[in-house]
Amino acid sequence: MMTSKRAAAIGASALLASVSIFGLAQAQQSVDVLISGGTVYDGGEGPGVSADIGVKDGKIAFVGDAAQAKVTATTTIDARGKIVAPGFIDPHTHYFEDLTSSDAGTRRNLAAAMQGVTTVFVGSDGGGRPDVKATFDKMEAEGIGTNAVSWVGFGAVRAMVLGQSDRAPNAAELDKMKSLVAGAMCEGAVGLSTGLFYPPQSYAKTAEVIELAKEAAKRGGSYDSHIRDESSYTIGLKGAIQEVFDIGKGANIPVHVAHIKALGVDVHGQSADVIKMVEQARASGLKVTADQYPWLASGSSVGASLLPRWAQVDGEEATLKRLADPTLGPKIRAEMKENLRRRGGASSILLTAGPVTAVHGKTLEQVATQWKVDPIEAAVRILQQGGSSIASFNQSEADVKAFMKQPWVMTSSDGSEGHPRKYGSFAEKYAKYVKAEKTISLTDFIHRSSGLTADTFGLTGRGYLKPGYHADVVVFDPQTYAPKATYVEPEVLSVGAEQVLVNGKFVVRDGKPTSELAGKRVLRTPTAGSCG
Repeated sequence: MMTSKRAAAIGASALLASVSIFGLAQAQQSVDVLISGGTVYDGGEGPGVSADIGVKDGKIAFVGDAAQAKVTATTTIDARGKIVAPGFIDPHTHYFEDLTSSDAGTRRNLAAAMQGVTTVFVGSDGGGRPDVKATFDKMEAEGIGTNAVSWVGFGAVRAMVLGQSDRAPNAAELDKMKSLVAGAMCEGAVGLSTGLFYPPQSYAKTAEVIELAKEAAKRGGSYDSHIRDESSYTIGLKGAIQEVFDIGKGANIPVHVAHIKALGVDVHGQSADVIKMVEQARASGLKVTADQYPWLASGSSVGASLLPRWAQVDGEEATLKRLADPTLGPKIRAEMKENLRRRGGASSILLTAGPVTAVHGKTLEQVATQWKVDPIEAAVRILQQGGSSIASFNQSEADVKAFMKQPWVMTSSDGSEGHPRKYGSFAEKYAKYVKAEKTISLTDFIHRSSGLTADTFGLTGRGYLKPGYHADVVVFDPQTYAPKATYVEPEVLSVGAEQVLVNGKFVVRDGKPTSELAGKRVLRTPTAGSCG
């Protein structure tokens, strides 16, 4: 019997042979860029092969032996000893502010590009604006450094109709929200994103979400969710995973769990149960995938992590009034104490960014000691002074590795300020979990950072190194590709991605960023006949 490894190798060789024929047919034409002599991983599940990649007019024009095919090039990159892969695709980010900045340097999105990430999804956690076309038209006209895909956000839609209220919508309001989702899908959104952990989305019942998800489903989209509870706050981790399945079945839509994790001491070890639940759902016919960032600390804020949801109704000003109330204040503090316990205590909360600069780089425990108050009172004072981003050390290594090994889990960053995941998630996953600890293979890392993501969300012509596909390419050094960002210094660019092309143009050349703004809007085509 042929081994799966041998079969994969033969399959890769056959693919290379077939695309080499394509290359021979085009041999009389020079390419713009020839990446020569590297080990090519095409984004699929096969092993790497020695091959040359030719790029012309923003597309992959050749894969094979360029010398044999007599391919010539304007620019040749010597990739001997390097890994050549499709540009990585990040399905869960918070890069929208970067890509819409008035500053061209910020719009280069170097935090992503210097890791070899060439396409990012924005509007995660329910934040995606419904005016997709106008937003993306402006973004592309001004110039962006990476490609961008957009979710339509449940939070943005709900806030437009209900504000920060905790009430359910009436029939007319629900119809308005459904119309906003439908309109965004028809303008090219990839699906509906929710952040059911966060107010005001957390106030919504499952049935409300299903009704909006149906609008995305009608137009061929996906449902993506920061689930209602990754820990033991409300319905529990497993209850929140089940809710995702219920939404998928109720709306007849593929579902995706954002930054899958078991957050907090109460649920450590539950990864095995969650994996079993997902496998059973997939076996039943439900399309279920997830993404994950490779860090033991999540990124959040003091308020989102510690405040009870009922205390946040109607926004920040109302919350601060409740904290000062002689009756409500003690009740809020008691619940904050319990939330701090489930996250591992005050020593597990690192304050990283925000207006209270004196606390940056310190744990909540250290700040409480310095201020001579208990940790909850220290947190309240920080909230009263504008709040703080945090790195919350709340996951176990065993759970992180268990999720990472699953073939339905792709790489993401959840890239946000005050956490190294924005600047180093893909590099960290390679350096720690592929190179150092061998938790997953190099093939798995590349496939789950490119082809799997493109296939899952229907990104036609991206995610693979195949003739005719968009020339999003990363050439990285397997010895030096690594993050430089840390929890204390989170905004340091990664190294080792020596050449990065976006739509055939160099955004990183010889390890240094260029000034190119080569990114494009990636709009998903809705199901035929679904948009009137």
